[in-house]
Amino acid sequence: MPLRSIRGRTALPALARRIALAAQGFGRPRPAVVGTRQLNGLIDRINLLQIDSVNVFERSHYLPAFARLGAYDRTLLDRLTFDARGPHTEYWAHEAAFVRKEDWSLFRWRMRQYRERYGTGNAWFAAHDSTLSWLRSELAAKGPLAAGEIEHDANRRSGPWWGWSEVKRALERMFLFGEVAIAGRTRFQRRYGLVEDVLPASVLDRTVSDADAIRELMRRSAVAHGIGTLRDFADYYRLKGPAVAVAMQELEDAGEVVPVQVAGWTGAGDRPVKAWLHRDARRPRSIDAAALLSPFDPVVWFRDRALRTFGFHYRIEIYTPAPQRVYGYYSLPILLDDELVGRIDLKSDRQAGVLRVQSAWTEAGDGGRVAERLVPLLGETAAWQGLGGVEVAEGARGDLAPMLAAELALAAPTAF
Repeated sequence: MPLRSIRGRTALPALARRIALAAQGFGRPRPAVVGTRQLNGLIDRINLLQIDSVNVFERSHYLPAFARLGAYDRTLLDRLTFDARGPHTEYWAHEAAFVRKEDWSLFRWRMRQYRERYGTGNAWFAAHDSTLSWLRSELAAKGPLAAGEIEHDANRRSGPWWGWSEVKRALERMFLFGEVAIAGRTRFQRRYGLVEDVLPASVLDRTVSDADAIRELMRRSAVAHGIGTLRDFADYYRLKGPAVAVAMQELEDAGEVVPVQVAGWTGAGDRPVKAWLHRDARRPRSIDAAALLSPFDPVVWFRDRALRTFGFHYRIEIYTPAPQRVYGYYSLPILLDDELVGRIDLKSDRQAGVLRVQSAWTEAGDGGRVAERLVPLLGETAAWQGLGGVEVAEGARGDLAPMLAAELALAAPTAF
């Protein structure tokens, strides 16, 4: 495909932002109704949904679909990700993430590496052989079990060496090794099962060489990025080592990706960094978007890329002591069109029936314009959460908070 919009294979930063967002599904008309087909299509586009348990506003894996598609019935996504009969399971693809069951074989090399690091030669593994043997027997006899069910059975056993923490640690190692797989979730608790009881034989029997798997993961990453650097593409699946550069060169040789430069993308010594454009990447002239991004959305989860591409310095502060937080416990980046224009810390206050703005900040820009466009989005967000309205908390911090309060006061009679 000719690079008509990239002169001399050098892209302007605004075009790079639009390419990146279009690759992630932004800028497309939202469907009138979001059903299973649309949710499956989104997951196929971005390949994985990162999982996080924080629920002060909404759990992270629900947010990418809302950001791209608008309001939807979360039980539909639960059927795809939580139901053992659904098309998805979990693995450490980026961090812990939902991935398609058919993609499990692409991570066998990672499972092997984990086994080599934490497996039979490891002192802990050797010392807890009886725990592992019991777990294998328990899962073989009973099939997939929720963590709470396994804990209950473990607590019935006697002996000072036996405890839930040991069982949990053993389960997680077996999961890393690919001996155990996740057969959905019950009330957000994982259900663990022996891999042959969770995944179809067609997946278990599939053999993919390490080189082929890493090249395929890099290819998918290039599609999901549209444009990016080697580090950007590698981070999507947390790939490391010389095989990453080899895979990138093979994709370039095959014409899957085209080397480009992006004005202003520099590395050490302010030298331009090499980037690649996927051959099928859309290059829109504009992006029409208004979205709240999860801290674990692919657009921002690689913080170096968020800074280089969007000029957005982002750190989540859930592990920062409250007095030291700048932006809030769980601040969400605000996307308007092709820019990250601010961040907002939200709480779904179900007892009061409101979506509460705890802090809100702008980047450099027109805060009044941001507030005007953000208020309808907050109203849509509150409705999606089953809440009756939006309130700015008393004493909410940030330069955007009073502007939102004023805009909400104006919109109150008609907005919600």
